[in-house]
Amino acid sequence: MSILLRLYRAAAALAAPLVRRHLARRAAAGKEDPARLGERFGHAGRPRPPGPLIWLHAASVGEATSVLPLAHVLVAQHPALHVLITTGTVTSAALLAQQLPAGLLHQFAPVDLPAAAAGFLDHWRPDLVLWTESEFWPNLIGEIARRKLPLVLVNGRMSERAFRRWRRFNAPFRQMLGAFSLCLAQTRQDAARLTALGAANVQFLGNLKFSTPPLPADAGELAALTAAVGRRPCWLAASTHPGEEAMVAEVHRRLAATLPDLLTLLVPRHPQRGPEIAALLEGLGLTCRRRGLGQGISPDTQVYLADTIGELGLWYRLAPVVFVGGSISVGGGHNPLEPARLGAAILHGPGMSSFAEIAADMTAAGASLVVSDATELAAAVGRLLSGDGVARRAMASAAGNYAGSQADTLSRILVAIAPLLCCAGIVDPPGRHHA
Repeated sequence: MSILLRLYRAAAALAAPLVRRHLARRAAAGKEDPARLGERFGHAGRPRPPGPLIWLHAASVGEATSVLPLAHVLVAQHPALHVLITTGTVTSAALLAQQLPAGLLHQFAPVDLPAAAAGFLDHWRPDLVLWTESEFWPNLIGEIARRKLPLVLVNGRMSERAFRRWRRFNAPFRQMLGAFSLCLAQTRQDAARLTALGAANVQFLGNLKFSTPPLPADAGELAALTAAVGRRPCWLAASTHPGEEAMVAEVHRRLAATLPDLLTLLVPRHPQRGPEIAALLEGLGLTCRRRGLGQGISPDTQVYLADTIGELGLWYRLAPVVFVGGSISVGGGHNPLEPARLGAAILHGPGMSSFAEIAADMTAAGASLVVSDATELAAAVGRLLSGDGVARRAMASAAGNYAGSQADTLSRILVAIAPLLCCAGIVDPPGRHHA
């Protein structure tokens, strides 16, 4: 183990009391589940099921959504298999609680403390570990390596900023990457960066986000909401962050002069901010109703605040024009493929670093448009909602075509990890049969 990794491990062990206090404060603020806080320290919330088990780690909602199809196929193809999915946010836990079938389990990911990592692995004893995107935690990965568990990076991502940071600490990061038997990169650029940092057996097979099915929606709720919207022009601001809601309000006020019946749908990234956002909107003189309080869309509703979890599929189906949040006030952005699959013309800010290649390709294909502030967003929404809709339908068609362009990625990834399933004893090698 490199000196830096040894120092990190020692510092993490000493910091355990501070981590406990930090998580307790987060729990008090609603950012952790108090009833399941033990899971964050490696204390399992349920027994390990018998038989083979794959641990699939994803950071939050976006990562979990992209790997769920992989987990579904694995348990469908191998009925004796269980897949344990870990995430680190209460939002992702609530979403997965709605979507996990038999054979799939959820736990909160252990924090990167040596004791938490060891306790987690002692209990769950995974036969194979699938690690997603850019979650490089030294103690967790180090503990996996010490136990000689097969480890695969799935849909691996390495931003330019992270690449520069890890390049300064190349020796410890190279050692971490050495724990991976296989690295499946999200893009060709990610593959090049991982290779430059010392990863072995790096492949680009496509972006798993392209294999995700359209977000679900309850048919009855969709029919009721469609009736409530009626013929009103409407648009959606999805997964917004602090600062973007005020911009959305400004856009509505500007457009109301020419579209007096306009309905703005607003879905914050963190639903617990509902009261705060509602107060902001009402303070700006807008009539707001909250789905989180069970309120419906009334004829005088100007902004409908959908402060609930797991319903984005409804709103993407309702709104012909979608602004993807997290792309102006904080940067990084959210997944533009989700509205693209459901017939929307897509707008987003310049801060789409989490989806840089996808966003650039979509813009080049005429499937999305970049806006930098309230003025540009209002102009784009107004243009797309006005007139005969030709421009809007052209953008939506281009977006749908692009979203379907790598639909076979999942099958290629399953082929790539098949040998590791055999090596881990999860499935028998071809040609071998039990008596």
